[in-house]
Amino acid sequence: MAATGHPELDSFIARYTPDVEQQTHAAIAKMRKRLPDATVLVYDNYNALAVAFATDEKVSNVILSITAYPRWVTLFFMYGVKLDDPDGLLEGSGNQIRSIRLSAPETLDDPRIEALIANAVAMAEGPLKPNTNGGIIIKSVSAKQRPRRPVGG
Repeated sequence: MAATGHPELDSFIARYTPDVEQQTHAAIAKMRKRLPDATVLVYDNYNALAVAFATDEKVSNVILSITAYPRWVTLFFMYGVKLDDPDGLLEGSGNQIRSIRLSAPETLDDPRIEALIANAVAMAEGPLKPNTNGGIIIKSVSAKQRPRRPVGG
């Protein structure tokens, strides 16, 4: 199993089923390769594990996140409502966030999704700073959490 290189984040991911664990590691690795200078913010929340990619440590500067749920992994665009989505790939009806459920990590290689990611980065508040070797920061860990594996099969 590929690891993030951050033991605490790896321990959060290890609580999922092997399939979701593998998908989460692969999606994070693809996103870190694509955005090597991003600061990675980790939120081990009540409902899910969110690994956000941002221009700095502020949640307001998150561009997108890879989020693991008990049965799937989702790519969230923090300001997805502003993205041009000619293929209608983005899901959601809120005021800000849009998402794409990843059927497999390779979904991130779809040119249409790559274009959405590029547009989200271009619209970010403040640029990713070249050669900053973005770090991983554990921002929050909820004391109470839903099970990370599906209940009842």
